[in-house]
Amino acid sequence: MGKLTKKEIRKGAKKRKIDNSEKEVKEVLPPAKIIRQDSDADVYVKKSKWKNKRRVLVLCARGISYRDRHLLRDIKTLMPHHKAEPKMERWKTFSVIKEMAEMKHCDKALLFEGRHKRDLYMWLSSIPDGPSVKFLIESLSTMGELRLVGNCLRGSRPLLSFNEEFNKEPFLKVIKELLTQVFGVPNHHPKSQPFIDRVYTFVYLDKRIWFRHYQILSEDGALSEIGPRFVMNPVKIFEDSFSGQTLWENPDYVSPARYRQQLRKNAKYRYMNRTEQKVAHEVTKPKTSYHLDPFNDIFEGEKLALKAKELLKKEIKQENGNTEVNNHGFVEEDE
Repeated sequence: MGKLTKKEIRKGAKKRKIDNSEKEVKEVLPPAKIIRQDSDADVYVKKSKWKNKRRVLVLCARGISYRDRHLLRDIKTLMPHHKAEPKMERWKTFSVIKEMAEMKHCDKALLFEGRHKRDLYMWLSSIPDGPSVKFLIESLSTMGELRLVGNCLRGSRPLLSFNEEFNKEPFLKVIKELLTQVFGVPNHHPKSQPFIDRVYTFVYLDKRIWFRHYQILSEDGALSEIGPRFVMNPVKIFEDSFSGQTLWENPDYVSPARYRQQLRKNAKYRYMNRTEQKVAHEVTKPKTSYHLDPFNDIFEGEKLALKAKELLKKEIKQENGNTEVNNHGFVEEDE
């Protein structure tokens, strides 16, 4: 055999180094768990703690105001398990949301719908079979507007607190379950933090659901509000996702457009109502306000005798007409 060149010697040294490093790695790493499904192939299975693969599709329709967009941004920061989607066009129907959710591998959806750039509606739906709930958002305050002191770590898991009213009515139980599945962060989610330092409170009061977001300061229950704040007025519950038969409808709900129309009507007839009130006041006004006895103040004061004589003169004048009474109490007739 001939002599080896310098290049061949270098290549052989590199190969020996690579072989030695592979042997060291194989000795350090533990053997992988193998589950034999077939005799021909070996499948390597990696165990994962993230079992609840729930994802929420968060999107909005065109026509919402800037404050509504800020609220949508705040909700996205509260939900690390959300999947964002651009604005939905006006000509598209709600059935398109199911296709969007399937492409994003989402089983829940949260939609903001605006009307007249004044009113904001929020939809919560379970995809693809429902149910879905429609809310009217009232008393809206975003994080930027409030500027509260509370602060928590981004992506941490929250505690969800509901008052006792949610366990009394059937429709509130459905709403509670949907809120839990949408706002609750799954355990061991890749984008979440492995601890709990905040609370979401849902309180059913005055036929509305009040949402608040607090930071847990200490273990004794001290809280500090973070924001945002908003009130959800439930409108309807549908059987299917964004459609279907109406399972429940709020009997006390009045749409904001109808309420504004009623205010305009009341302002239109303001002058007529004022004149009617004046006429009714004059008709119902009593002739005598109080029925007083003229002899109630006889025994008040120091000169009781003079007071009695004056009253006696008045009575005699009323009885005799043109007659006069002198200081001695005698009647004098006019000539």
